Amino acid sequence: MDNQTRATFDNLLSPDGPVRNTALNASLQATDQPVDWAYEVWDELLERLRHTDGHQRAIASTLLCNLAKSDPQNRMLTDFDTILAVTRDAKFVTARHTLQALWKVGAAGPKQRQLVVDRLAGRFKDCAAEKNCTLIRFDIIQGLRHLYDAVKDENIKAVALALIETEPDLKYRRKYAGVWRSA
Repeated sequence: MDNQTRATFDNLLSPDGPVRNTALNASLQATDQPVDWAYEVWDELLERLRHTDGHQRAIASTLLCNLAKSDPQNRMLTDFDTILAVTRDAKFVTARHTLQALWKVGAAGPKQRQLVVDRLAGRFKDCAAEKNCTLIRFDIIQGLRHLYDAVKDENIKAVALALIETEPDLKYRRKYAGVWRSA
C-alpha cells in the first residue's frame, strides 16, 4: 500500500465529516477494481465492525464488501457472517449501508455467490418481526438484483422471485417484484 492510499485509509477515522467522506469516496473508487493491499487493511476493517461509531461500522462493512474481489485467500468465506451481523446494527442506517453492499461479495466468485444468496435468503425470512422489515427486504431483493445483473446467474433470480412470493402483504410483494420487471 503506498503512502497516499494509507493516508486516505487513515482519514476514514477522521472526526471531520467532509474529510472522512472524501476518504471514503476515494477508498471506494480504489476498491472498485482488485487491489494488492487488501490484507493490509482487512483485519483492521473487521475490527472496525465493532467500533462505537456507526459511521465506522458502515464504512468498514462497505469496504470489506468491495475488497471481496481482492481476496485470493478466500477469507471472505469465513468473515462474511461477521459482516452480515452488521445488518442487525442498532443504527438502522448502518445496517442498511451494509445490506446494500453485500451483493458485491457474491460477485467475487461462485462460492461467495452461493454464500451471499443463502445468507440473504435467510435474512429475508428472519427479519419479519423487525421494525424495518419492509426496507430490509427491499434492500435484499435489490441486492440480489444487482448481483444477478453482475453475474447473470439464473439461480439468483429464481431465489429472489421465490422470496418475493413469500411476502404476505400484496403491496410490498408488488414493490419487490418491480425490482425484477426488466430481468
